[in-house]
Amino acid sequence: MKKNAFSFRIDTRWCLDELLKDGRISQRDANLVATTPRSRDKLHWHPLEMIAQFEFADPKRKDGKLDLDTLTAWLAEKAGQPLFHIDPLKINAAEVTDVMSYAFAERHGILAVQVYREEVVIASAQPFHNEWEENLQHTLKGKTLKRVVANPAQLHRYTIEFYRLARAIEGAGSSDAPAAGAAIGNFEQLLELGNMQSPDANDQHIVNIVDWLLQYAFEQRASDIHLEPRRERGRVRFRIDGVLHNIYEFPSQVMNAVVSRIKILGRMNVAEKRKPQDGRLKTRNPRGMEIELRLSTLPTAFGEKLVMRIFDPDVLVRGFKELGLTGGDYDKWQKMVQEPNGIILVTGPTGSGKTTTLYSTLKQLATDEVNVCTIEDPIEMVEPSFNQMQVLHGIDLGFAEGIRALMRQDPDIIMVGEVRDFETADMAIQAALTGHLVLSTLHTNDAPSSITRLIDLGVPPFLISATVLGVMAQRLVRTLCPHCKVETDCDPVVWQELTAPWKAPMPAKVFIPKGCLECRDTGYLGRLGLYEIMLLSNDLKKKISENVPLNDLKNQAWREGLLPLRIAGAQKVAAGLTTVEEVMRVAPLS
Repeated sequence: MKKNAFSFRIDTRWCLDELLKDGRISQRDANLVATTPRSRDKLHWHPLEMIAQFEFADPKRKDGKLDLDTLTAWLAEKAGQPLFHIDPLKINAAEVTDVMSYAFAERHGILAVQVYREEVVIASAQPFHNEWEENLQHTLKGKTLKRVVANPAQLHRYTIEFYRLARAIEGAGSSDAPAAGAAIGNFEQLLELGNMQSPDANDQHIVNIVDWLLQYAFEQRASDIHLEPRRERGRVRFRIDGVLHNIYEFPSQVMNAVVSRIKILGRMNVAEKRKPQDGRLKTRNPRGMEIELRLSTLPTAFGEKLVMRIFDPDVLVRGFKELGLTGGDYDKWQKMVQEPNGIILVTGPTGSGKTTTLYSTLKQLATDEVNVCTIEDPIEMVEPSFNQMQVLHGIDLGFAEGIRALMRQDPDIIMVGEVRDFETADMAIQAALTGHLVLSTLHTNDAPSSITRLIDLGVPPFLISATVLGVMAQRLVRTLCPHCKVETDCDPVVWQELTAPWKAPMPAKVFIPKGCLECRDTGYLGRLGLYEIMLLSNDLKKKISENVPLNDLKNQAWREGLLPLRIAGAQKVAAGLTTVEEVMRVAPLS
C-alpha cells in the first residue's frame, strides 16, 4: 500500500478542531471537552472515546448523537480509509493473531482482522499513524497490506480477547501434547509410543478457553453451543436465532480437554467416553444473572461431541406478548389454561418454543393458592414457584410413574414433559378425569394431528373427547431486524404460494432483510412464535368420538375458525415482522 507522506497520532485537540471545521460540534462543546479533566481510569482512552462520552447532538442526523460509532465513521471518512466493524463471529482468531505478535499489535494499536491469499486487512483507530507499516510489510511474505478504521473500544477489547484465546490454545496444545491423531476416538486409534501426555482438563489454559467460550456465547445470544470433534481440528458452533454459526476451530487434543473440563463442571463421568451422558451446569452471564446449561455428550468417530443448551431465564420465562401470542390466539390460550381440569397439548418439533410457552404459562398460573407440579426429562430450568421432578430411567421413574406419584401430592396443575407412549397418555387422562389441569407436549406437524397421534398411541377416542380441552401447534420464525429492514412491493405469486388455499388478503407492501451491524448482516434479530390453536368444540368432540379421518377433523376445525400456521405467519409478514421465506421455511403445508 502507498505510505502517507507524514505520520502522526491524533489527539483530542486535533479531533475537536476537525469536528469544529466540519460543523459537527459547537465551540461550546469543544470547550467543554477541552476543560474536563480526565479521571485516572480514562487516561488510556482514545480521543474519540473521550468525546463520545459527552453524547453531543449530531447536527447531521435528526435525533442522532455523536456516539463512538458515529465518530469512528467520521474519522474513517476523514482519513479516506474504509470503516470496518469487528464481528468476532466472522473473524478467524487463529489466523489474525498469527500475523503479528501481541506486543507489536498493542504498541501500535492495530489488529489484523482479515487474512486473504494476497492481502492482509489491518484495523486501526489511528489512521494517520504509519510508522509500523514498513516493519509489518517485511513479515507478510509478499502479501499487500490494506488499512481500515475500527471502533477504538472494539479494537482494544478484541485485541486482548483474540490474543488471550490464542495463547490459551497454544499453551494447551503445546509440544508436550500428543499429535492430533492420538486424540481420535472410537473408530480410529493411533498409538503414540513414548508420549503419554495430553492437556489436562484442569490446566489453566483450558479453564480460560472454557470461560471465554461460555461468556462469548452469552454475549452473542446463543441458545446452543456445539463442540464437534474431527480428525485434526474440532469445530465450535453457536446456534443464534435458530441458525448455526461457525465460531472457532481447536486442535483435537485441545477440544478433548475442553470437553473433559465441561464434563467435570457438569458432574459427569469423565472416564466414560463410550456412552452418551447428560449433565447440567449453572453459571452467571456478564450481567451477573444465573444461567443454566443442559449438557449432552455423544460418542462419535473422532471423540465425544458435546452440546450445551443454554437456558437464559430472560428467554425461557417471557411475557406472552414477547412470544408473539397476542389477540385472538392469546384469548383462546387463556380460556384453556383457566379451566379447572382437562388436558392442554402444545405440539411442534424440537426447538419450536414449546418449553418456553409451558414455562411462561406455569409461571402465570403458579400462585400461592395452587400446587403446580412438573415431571420433566430433564428439568429444563429450576423454577422456585413450582415443584419439579426429573425422569430417572435408571430406577424406572418415567413419565407415567411420575404422574402416578404426583397424583398423591395433592396437585392442582401438572405439567408432563412429553406424551411419548400409551402409559403416559393414559395416566395424563386419569389425572384430568380426577380433577386436575394437565399440560403436556407432543411432536406433530399441526394441532389436528395431535388427536390422531393420541389415537395411534392407543387412547380411546371417547376419552380424548372427554379430557382434551385444546391443542396449540407452534413454530419459531426469525424476526426482521428493525434497524435495517427494507419495504418493498408484495409479490402476488409468492403470496399465493404462502397462503393457498386460504386466500388471505395480500398486503400492498412487505419488508425484506437487508443486514446491518445490529444483526451481523443477517437481516434478522430475535425470534417470535407462530401459533395454531384448536379448541375442542362439541362438534369436534363428536367427530373425534366417531373416529373420523384426519382430513375431516381439519375441515371441521377450519370451519370453526382455526387459522393454520401458514396464515398465522402471513399475518406476521403483513405486520412487517418477518418474511415469506421464513414462514415457508418453518411452517408446514396443512
